[in-house]
Amino acid sequence: MAIGGDAGLVVVGDGAGDDNIILNPEFDDGLDNWAGNGCKIELHDSLDDGKVLPTNGKYFVVATGRTDTWNGVQQDVTARLQRKLLYEATATVRLHSAGGGAVAPCEVRATLGVQTADGRQQYLGIGKSQVSDKEWVQLQGKILLNSTVAKASIYIEGPPAGVDVLLDSLVVKHAQKAPPAPAPDFENLEYGSNIIQNCNLDDGLNGWFPLGPCTLSIHDGGPRVLPPMAQESLALDDEPLNGKHIHVTNRTQTWMGPAQIITDKLTLYATYQVSAWVRVGAQQASGAGAPQTINIAFAVDSQWINGGQVLARDERWYEVGGAFRVEAKPASRVMVYVQGPDAGVDLMVAGLQVFPVDRKARVKHLKRLTDKVRKRDVVLQVTGADGAAVKDADGVEVRVRQVSNSFPLGACIMRTNMDNEDFVDFLTKNFNWAVFGNELKWYWTEPQRGQMNYADADDLLRLCSDHGMCVRGHCIFWEVDNAVQQWVKTLSTDDLSAAVSSRINGLLTRYKGKFKHYDVNNEMLHGSFYQDKLGKDIRAAMFKTASQLDPDALLFVNDYNVESMCDIRATPEAYIQHIIGLQEQGAPVGGVGLQGHVSNPVGPVIRSVLDRLAVLGLPLWFTEVDVSSANEHVRADDLEVMLREAYAHPAVEGVMLWGFWELFMSRDDAHLVDAEGQVNEAGRRLLQLKREWLTHSHGHADENGEYKFRGHHGEYHVDVTTPTGKVSQTFTVDKDDAPLVLNIKV
Repeated sequence: MAIGGDAGLVVVGDGAGDDNIILNPEFDDGLDNWAGNGCKIELHDSLDDGKVLPTNGKYFVVATGRTDTWNGVQQDVTARLQRKLLYEATATVRLHSAGGGAVAPCEVRATLGVQTADGRQQYLGIGKSQVSDKEWVQLQGKILLNSTVAKASIYIEGPPAGVDVLLDSLVVKHAQKAPPAPAPDFENLEYGSNIIQNCNLDDGLNGWFPLGPCTLSIHDGGPRVLPPMAQESLALDDEPLNGKHIHVTNRTQTWMGPAQIITDKLTLYATYQVSAWVRVGAQQASGAGAPQTINIAFAVDSQWINGGQVLARDERWYEVGGAFRVEAKPASRVMVYVQGPDAGVDLMVAGLQVFPVDRKARVKHLKRLTDKVRKRDVVLQVTGADGAAVKDADGVEVRVRQVSNSFPLGACIMRTNMDNEDFVDFLTKNFNWAVFGNELKWYWTEPQRGQMNYADADDLLRLCSDHGMCVRGHCIFWEVDNAVQQWVKTLSTDDLSAAVSSRINGLLTRYKGKFKHYDVNNEMLHGSFYQDKLGKDIRAAMFKTASQLDPDALLFVNDYNVESMCDIRATPEAYIQHIIGLQEQGAPVGGVGLQGHVSNPVGPVIRSVLDRLAVLGLPLWFTEVDVSSANEHVRADDLEVMLREAYAHPAVEGVMLWGFWELFMSRDDAHLVDAEGQVNEAGRRLLQLKREWLTHSHGHADENGEYKFRGHHGEYHVDVTTPTGKVSQTFTVDKDDAPLVLNIKV
């Protein structure tokens, strides 16, 4: 039943006495403080003869007459929404057909629209949910306003034109901070102990069972050494296997294979390395020679987790490796199983290992590697005005302090972040490189054909330049279909070719010399939009054109999952072949980007990938690193693994984090700093590593007037004090195998 038909006027109040910043949140005062955004809103106490009733108060509002997806219900919150405070929003929503028929489920969004003090319009996603006409659904999300705004409104929008949007209530309150969870207790965890029962098959098939109606049997002829990645973690040079393996026959589905239940053997939050030898048997003539995917999988209740994948191209034994972790107590069971090959193809498994990783032991090893890779011997020769050495007997005290480390460590930033001075302060104090999250991508700079938007990228470049930060250009093109804007998809072949040429020429001419790197065509291992439309030569042509337009920029390939060994499309070998193929076509590939969106990172797995890619002789960069765990102590450990492995590897020349501030990350539970600026355990770990990677030294010149130390590459300040006074000097320790010898006159 309709109560009123016209939108009420927007009335601004202070919300005193109510921590919900939404006025009239359940429509007790009719439509006061509410308005339609491009449509009409109506107040109802029921619809469809009482089949649709409010769930919270007495009324709900209907946005009707919608002619576009952005039409819906809105409320102005300008006077009540405070910047740099985190809010939690909950909207109770539902769909309804204006014509009385059924409505297909679709996405409903809550959006914050703001006009900044300098006139810029921004739309920030709050939350979204799949909604139907069958029941009320709670849409939840968070709001963080960085900017000083002239106007701010919250919109409920999203469904196709013609679909009515129902809003039962809207609550937006300052988010309450939950205390962080304690660090997990691993005191009784036996690192390196395989939780797989009867791994070597000394007790027949005890502990194993077939998943599905396949047949398991034991055979000889398997490998007699552990896979290399497991050997490195377990610190074993030649741990023998007995040559036995499980042979799986009568497989009628890809998921069939050997399995074990490991529920009671797991420790929550512990990171387990996964390792095995796998092989396929001879294939039938109809499928002879087809590569076969082999996967170690974990079924946690109804969830499937990838523990490692490999593509078997022949009947050799292959190493498969990965990682696995459980962060919540399983409701029923956890099962590990090996699966993947086509039905009818035999599967063989030997030496399956699932063991908790001792990350602290790995750190000691990485520190030794770091000392070799990231440090250099320095000799300070202290001399007098006459050029003679000033010796320790003359009371020469030397104090060396490293000011900055030259290793590139950067972060992803967005235009809206610039308006938060706390964000900018953390960024500029802790990173020396930056990359833009969206603002350089084609769908951002030209969302509609001919409508160019470089203002956001210009602003971000200015910020970086003002603080002496180098910038990566991400990205010129993006090969994955769903990252290509709609107007580009509709172009003919000739028009697309012209648009591609216009894009690369316009971008690189405008910003020549501004970006140190470019990701030329993002994620080519996972997409082929431009190649499919414009032919196999287009990728190399993009590199050639970019090189001509900006010869000083290093041109990168960039892709995901390569470092995790969990994606057969993105194995190190596939990446190497991809890069070599581009080079054979004349593409000047200058660097290899590993995105680094990693779950449960294990050092030897990461190191193995880096070692394989290093044969290319190109700089390796982690370009988009983020790690995710609900427990910030585990998140800190994950981040430390990634940063230490990168810093200790000679082929890695830089690391970019894909954000650090809550709500501005691509993954949940990945931030290092919360929305209101508080640094969490993961952030503190980053700062701790940065301190560790600065060298400070203090002592006296020896009998030859020399002071020696070994320090990280970067900028230094030295004070030399003698009985007659003090001399200060700055110097740079560059990468070199030979000692750096500096003369300091006092």
